[in-house]
Amino acid sequence: MAPVRVAVAGALGKMGRALLKVGAADAQVKVVGAWERPQNPFLGKDSGELVGVGRLEVPLAGSAGEALARSQVAIDFTAPEATLKVLALALQSKTALVIGTTGLEAKELAQIKAASRKIPIVLSSNYSVGVNILWKALALVASITGDDYDVEVIEAHHHFKKDAPSGTAMTTAEVLARSLGRDLKDWARYGRPKGMVGARDPREIGMHAVRGGDIVGDHTVLFAGAGERLEFKHQAHSRDMFALGAVRAAKWLIQKKKKPGLYSMADVLGF
Repeated sequence: MAPVRVAVAGALGKMGRALLKVGAADAQVKVVGAWERPQNPFLGKDSGELVGVGRLEVPLAGSAGEALARSQVAIDFTAPEATLKVLALALQSKTALVIGTTGLEAKELAQIKAASRKIPIVLSSNYSVGVNILWKALALVASITGDDYDVEVIEAHHHFKKDAPSGTAMTTAEVLARSLGRDLKDWARYGRPKGMVGARDPREIGMHAVRGGDIVGDHTVLFAGAGERLEFKHQAHSRDMFALGAVRAAKWLIQKKKKPGLYSMADVLGF
């Protein structure tokens, strides 16, 4: 089977570097494109050498156009505005997409969903296999505990992260809300104000964001009942786990010859 031709957006960012390293090490993948902002000082240099994996014969580009034309699938973990530009170009070149960008608003998500009617797209707030297993387990636990246990979601990330709560935390809360039969818009509580705020409503889903240092990503879900407590925790030690999952999703789209549609990492893992 021929290697899957992959292009990487934001190639010199934290996730872009991890994606290039994982892609370069995977015999089923051939990195054929990588790009950065047009003002990046390293444009034209070999992307593999720039991230320390050896020469890939893939010059760092200043735009997505040519890279998308050469690739079967592109992986984008950048920012909402940049992702939408890539989406538009991918529609023109009929390139599949794996999107890990977080902080997307409803209007932006609607554009991605509309595009998925023409090209296959995997969209997930977290590409970790472990996190996706956690979501599966949380749905079961919440369906059993119901209103008898208070539910709180706590996440921690590095101080450079721009969105809060994290996309993973929001998906976690959505999984819990569905299993509990609640509308997240009505019952999410983002932190708590100072002062006499009154007793906690048992239907609340607490959301708490911590930012500091170089924390890659920690997510904890607390089920607190009368006389006992359950805690589910996932800790990311390296961005490589996200990159491994995203590359797995890219291979799944092409090797399984997926038709246009909007897929999740749960689809990739066969949940």
